[in-house]
Amino acid sequence: MTLHRFLFALTLLATVACYGQTTPAVKPAPAAKKTAVPVRTHGSANRVGPSDAQIEKDIRERFAASKIAADKFEVHVQGGRATITGNTDVLQHKGTATRMARSAGATDVVNKVEPSEAAREKAAANLTKGRRRAQVKRSETEARSERR
Repeated sequence: MTLHRFLFALTLLATVACYGQTTPAVKPAPAAKKTAVPVRTHGSANRVGPSDAQIEKDIRERFAASKIAADKFEVHVQGGRATITGNTDVLQHKGTATRMARSAGATDVVNKVEPSEAAREKAAANLTKGRRRAQVKRSETEARSERR
């Protein structure tokens, strides 16, 4: 019990001692300079964000570093809105391009990517097959964990 009271008193003293300090113990780091322009988003007040050129550059870099680089999509950004055009043989690349553009800072994405007829047929065939291998029913998962 006495150790508990001692620790409580020590904590109380430390709190009181720190309460009177007016200057922070650590200096804040200076803010980094960014290339920014005001961007109006969905009726909100002006906010400072990356420039259109920076967003476009970031999107192109993300595309180049991913599997969708082979599709060679074109990207144009104006007012924070990214427009993606091109063709693809993999239906999922269309959605991937949209997600990458949003994560790069685009406030809105207009996706004009056209999947090929072969990509559409392949997706339709996958739907008719039923459940994909990657999807596992919960009862099967529980049964596997019980076997271990």
